[in-house]
Amino acid sequence: MAKIKWNAGTLLSPLPAALISCGTIENPNVMTAAWVGIINSDPPRAYVSIRPERLSHSIINEGMDFVINVTTEKLKFAADYCGVKSGRDVDKFKACSINAVKSFAVVSPSIEESPISLECKVFEIMKLGSHDMFLADIVAVSVEDALIDSENRLQLENANVISYTHGEYYSSGEYIGHFGWSVKKDGNIKKR
Repeated sequence: MAKIKWNAGTLLSPLPAALISCGTIENPNVMTAAWVGIINSDPPRAYVSIRPERLSHSIINEGMDFVINVTTEKLKFAADYCGVKSGRDVDKFKACSINAVKSFAVVSPSIEESPISLECKVFEIMKLGSHDMFLADIVAVSVEDALIDSENRLQLENANVISYTHGEYYSSGEYIGHFGWSVKKDGNIKKR
């Protein structure tokens, strides 16, 4: 397979099409972010990178918390709309028919329609160039009870999570295996 060289760029895919909520229940804001992810497991930590000119940047910078809301096919309009409209001009919650609900551990509201919301408290802000990265402790997680099976396991595959791939949205694909499946066969570990 031949490859050609391109200039350095942001072609890592897929990425989450996460809805980032911030502000307060009385004055909520939401934006879509693909520059979002987990940075540590113990303690659980996450990040979101936001351009300084965005309204959400100033809200999070002031309140020092935010919520990462997992986006599903049911929320695809909101994911797209909240990525191109500003809370300075429109109430995005109202425009997208989504609801801001009280979070368990942060002031910023969660999105009721999201199946999983990670509540985050900022511990550091890194200025990186076009974006500032808000590094945060995940202080609570809320999960839609309909996604928990009888053995108390999360069945996120039933939520139809969407992702962002180089300017396009995609729903989650078909199941191909669990972590470690490629090195197991009939209970035995394959040698590499």
